[in-house]
Amino acid sequence: MSSEEETSLTSSTSCSSSPPSTSLPPASHFIGRKEDIVKAGRVTKMVNGCRDILVLHHQGQLHAMDVRCYHSGGPLQNGDIEEFNGRLCIVCPWHKYKITLAEGEGLYQAVDNPTAKPLRTHWCSKGVKQRIHKVTEVNRNVYVTLNNSSEAMESDRYQTERYRTGLREAPSKPKSNE
Repeated sequence: MSSEEETSLTSSTSCSSSPPSTSLPPASHFIGRKEDIVKAGRVTKMVNGCRDILVLHHQGQLHAMDVRCYHSGGPLQNGDIEEFNGRLCIVCPWHKYKITLAEGEGLYQAVDNPTAKPLRTHWCSKGVKQRIHKVTEVNRNVYVTLNNSSEAMESDRYQTERYRTGLREAPSKPKSNE
C-alpha cells in the first residue's frame, strides 16, 4: 500500500477513544500503531470530530500538527521536511512557507540591507502560526492530545466546517487555460 493510500485509509477512519492508561492524558486520541505510522511516514486523521491533524515520523521522532498550512490552507501532508538554521521544518507545497515541527513557528529569510551587494540574509521567526499537538506512544500505540490553548493561531481558521465544506465542493484539479 502506498503512503498516499495509507494516509487516505487513516483519514477516513473515525476517532476512537483511548483505552484507560495511567500514562495517557485523559483527552488522548488513538492515531494508530507506531509501525504503521513509521511505514507510511505520514497520516492524517480527524480528531475529536473537529480537528484535522497530520502525524508524521521523521528521523525517529513523531510530530503532530494541524494538517492545513496557516498561510493559505495548503496540504502539509504533501510538504517536504527540510532543515533551516538548524531547525526541522515542513515546507508547504503551495507557497513554500516553512513551519518548525517542534513549535509551529513560521520562518522566513530576511535581508539585512537590500541595497548592499552581495545581499546578506538571515532566518527570522514570524512567531507561532501552526497549532502543534502532543504525541504520546504507549505500548507501540500512538496517541495525540490536542493543543487546546485558548490563544488563537493562524492555522485555526482551516479547522472550521465552513472551510471543510468548501474543500469538498471545490474541483479536485485546477482547470487549465488550454
